[in-house]
Amino acid sequence: MKIHLVGVGGGHPDQITVQAVARLREVDVFLVADKGSSVGDLAEARAEILRRHVPGSPRVIQVPDPERDRRPSDYGTAVVDWHDARARAYEKVLLDLDPDVVVGFLVWGDPALYDSTIRVVERVRDFGTVDIDFDVTPGISSVSMLAAAHRLVLNRIGGPIVITTGRALLHDIGAGADNIVVMLDGKLTCRELVGTGTWDIHWGANLGTDDERLVSGPLDACIGEIERARADVKAEHGWVMDTYVLRTRV
Repeated sequence: MKIHLVGVGGGHPDQITVQAVARLREVDVFLVADKGSSVGDLAEARAEILRRHVPGSPRVIQVPDPERDRRPSDYGTAVVDWHDARARAYEKVLLDLDPDVVVGFLVWGDPALYDSTIRVVERVRDFGTVDIDFDVTPGISSVSMLAAAHRLVLNRIGGPIVITTGRALLHDIGAGADNIVVMLDGKLTCRELVGTGTWDIHWGANLGTDDERLVSGPLDACIGEIERARADVKAEHGWVMDTYVLRTRV
């Protein structure tokens, strides 16, 4: 069975690359994770991508997304278990399909950057019940969109940039990181740095969509505005995807 994993950017149909459109048009059946009403109009964004770029009425199968333990004693084990449960859910659907159909997954952002779809599909393949051949089409990541929106060069001259998560942010700062892209930070861990007076932030939510929100400046001065903007977007649309750059002031 052929499977295309296609990066579709942040949700706006104009962010789809020409290569991605070609891949989408090869697909017979799209599998999408059904996350329930908690994602609000995110499902409509996905539907608009298909309406804009795939002729006709493509078949879409909603696959219930397994619950994830958000407060595990062992984070790594909990994520692996969640991936396994997701893989089993997809395996069940794939086994009911004709092996000659082409299956597609719409992946927000880029499949290679802080996304689980590649690992989940590899897990299905490893089960050995479905003969899978898959490829990956890159998408525009939130990191690229954030840099473009704020007109940033992410790296400083001759210096590194660390891409991390909210969970690991304070550890990475303790290890000396001072130019950091932070993803998957629903708790806004950067608030713990307020009062130090040494950090600038470039923040963005729902990047590349009509609902994009941007805030930039000294962390101490901006954190309140960021909290309000994040809450407003979540209340209006049912979902918020935000990313930010933290840099020590030079």
